[in-house]
Amino acid sequence: MVGSKKHSTEEEPRETPRFQQKTLTAPAPFADETSCQCQAPHEKLTIAQARRGTPVDRPVRVYADGIFDLFHAGHARALMQAKTLFPNSYLLVGVCSDDLTHKFKGFTVMNETERYEALRHCRYVDEVIRDAPWTLTPEFLEKHKIDFVAHDDIPYSSAGSDDVYKHIKEAGMFVPTQRTEGISTSDIITRIVRDYDVYARRNLQRGYTAKELNVSFINEKKYRFQNQVDKMKEKVKNVEEKSKEFVYKVEEKSHDLIQKWEEKSREFIGNFLELFGPDGAWKQMFQERSGRMLQAFSPRESPNSSPTRGRSPSRSPSPPWVINKTSPPSSPKAASASLSSMSEGDEDEK
Repeated sequence: MVGSKKHSTEEEPRETPRFQQKTLTAPAPFADETSCQCQAPHEKLTIAQARRGTPVDRPVRVYADGIFDLFHAGHARALMQAKTLFPNSYLLVGVCSDDLTHKFKGFTVMNETERYEALRHCRYVDEVIRDAPWTLTPEFLEKHKIDFVAHDDIPYSSAGSDDVYKHIKEAGMFVPTQRTEGISTSDIITRIVRDYDVYARRNLQRGYTAKELNVSFINEKKYRFQNQVDKMKEKVKNVEEKSKEFVYKVEEKSHDLIQKWEEKSREFIGNFLELFGPDGAWKQMFQERSGRMLQAFSPRESPNSSPTRGRSPSRSPSPPWVINKTSPPSSPKAASASLSSMSEGDEDEK
């Protein structure tokens, strides 16, 4: 046991970083262009042995195959599961060619070269096998020294078989992975077909020709007209948004002005009531001025026992020719009578 532990510490640091470095710093190599092959004897492993991290002298070689058209997150997640099935694993990914795929499955969006390159740049892939077989043969498994095959557990019926992985499962070399619900190549193609007009109009707007898009002359004119209509709608929408923004700003300013006007009006009314109200300063000032004016027009009479009046001698009666200005004659007759009396008195004195 002690010797095996020592051997493990010597081998694992040399093997594991070597495969990780190739994956993280450069695209994964193609199997037919690399000499990176497992040189250790290829002994058959059980799943229990592989999960314990054995054998210590080489990684567990896991194989996953597929079409990988329109490479998406569901593909990447399946490869991640295949890569992390065992503590020390080397993931080989087989990609079927266009001829084989078109024969057994159907037409692809991406050609085989594009699909090969997409797999080479996935971080979980250590090696890519081009032109992979549709059905795995013992010769293929032996050539690439494959320990286990990873795929989802749903029976894959194709090429006249109910499940092309049936013989792999019976041999104990099959390890299941989980499918990612909600995303698949078929789903993506369905979205494109469903929204074909939208994508055709978008690509026409981006400069593609009707011939490149396989669009008829009538549809081209229709799509271009719809693009113009959309541009007009966008302009109208922008104008409406700017108008709403302007109205909102005006409402804000008017609200502020109304609020300030209300504050000023309340202040003005308060000052007015303070000055002209029932108990205001103006009323008090008016009362004070009214009292002073009354005192000025009708001063108080001196008392009868005034010493000044007691000391003054009795005034002689006024002479008859002095007319009392304070008591005018009540009528013309009285005025003529007084004049005649004044004339008689003058005659007596003479």
